[in-house]
Amino acid sequence: MATVTLGDIRAARERIAGKVERTPTVLSSSLSERLAVPVHLKLEHRQTTGSFKLRGASNAIASLGVEEKARGVVAASTGNHGRALAHAAKLEGMRAVICMSRLVPGNKLDEIRRLGAEVRIVGNSQDDAQAEVERLTAQEGLVMLPPFDHPAIIAGQGALGLEMIEQVPDAALVLVQLSGGGLASGVAAAIKGVSPGTKIIGVSMARGAAMKASLDAGRPVLVEELPTLADSLGGGIGLENRLTFAMCRDLLDDVILLSEDEIATGIRHAYAQEREIVEGAGAVGIAALLAGKVKPTGPVVVLFSGRNIDMNAHRKIICGEAIAERAA
Repeated sequence: MATVTLGDIRAARERIAGKVERTPTVLSSSLSERLAVPVHLKLEHRQTTGSFKLRGASNAIASLGVEEKARGVVAASTGNHGRALAHAAKLEGMRAVICMSRLVPGNKLDEIRRLGAEVRIVGNSQDDAQAEVERLTAQEGLVMLPPFDHPAIIAGQGALGLEMIEQVPDAALVLVQLSGGGLASGVAAAIKGVSPGTKIIGVSMARGAAMKASLDAGRPVLVEELPTLADSLGGGIGLENRLTFAMCRDLLDDVILLSEDEIATGIRHAYAQEREIVEGAGAVGIAALLAGKVKPTGPVVVLFSGRNIDMNAHRKIICGEAIAERAA
C-alpha cells in the first residue's frame, strides 16, 4: 500500500528549507490553567501565506521537473491551498490556475488573484471545482497538484509535525485539523515516527466532515458540502483516494466534530485570550478543548493552522453576530 514515510517527510523539510517559515510554539497560560496541563499553541497561522498549506505546495513545486514547471500547475482549493500554490508558483515564474466553488470566501479569491494566479469559479462544491481541474489537465496539459491526496503535499505538511514534536518533545496529545487529510496524515506520520506514544486527534466541523464520514463507512464516501465557519475544512476526500484515507485510518487515534457555536467560541478565545486572529478552521483545536470534547492528561499541542479570515466576518463573530449566516 502506498504511503508517505518519515524519510519522505524529512527529505521534504530539507527541500523547502528557506521557502517556508519555522513558526513558533508558545504556551497558552489561559488554556493551561483551565485544563491543568500544559497547552502549547503552534502558531502556523503566521506562515508566509497565512496557513500551513505553503509547506505542501512548496514541496510539490520543488519536486516537479523542468518540463512540468514549463506546463504550469492547476488545483482545486477552498482557498488556502490555492493561495499557497499561487505563491510558490510565482516564485518559480510558473503559470498557476486555481479552481474553486462558490462557497469560497471572497477575501481568499482576492488574495489568490493578487499573487498572479488565474481563478476559475465552478459550481457549489470541491467536486465541481475538481471536474474543471481534470478538464484543464486533459485539454491544456497543466500539472495537477491536489490540495491533499498527493505524496509531495503530504510530506510537505508533515514537516510541520516534525517542528511540533521538536518544540514540544514531551507532547502527550496533538490536535490537528482534519479535512481531506493531507495535513492530518502528514503530521501524524511525522509525530508517530518520532514519538509513537503521542496521540493524534483530528478535529473538524460537524457540517460536511467528509473524512469522518468516510472513516465511519470504512471507505471514501460523498458528503454534501455545506457553509461553515470552518470553510477551509470543506470538500470531499475523493472516491478514488489513494493515500490520505488509509493514513488517517491507520494513524489518527480519534476524530472530533464541532458545532458552529463551538467553532465561534474558539475564534473568540483566540482573539480575546491569546491575542491571535485565526480563521474558523484554525480555531478548531482550541474549540475542542473549550467544549470539553478532549480531556488531556499531559502536555498538549494545538495547531493554529490559518489566519485567512475575512475581517468583517471576524468582527461579527467576535460580536456574536455571524453564526446564523454561515450555518444557514
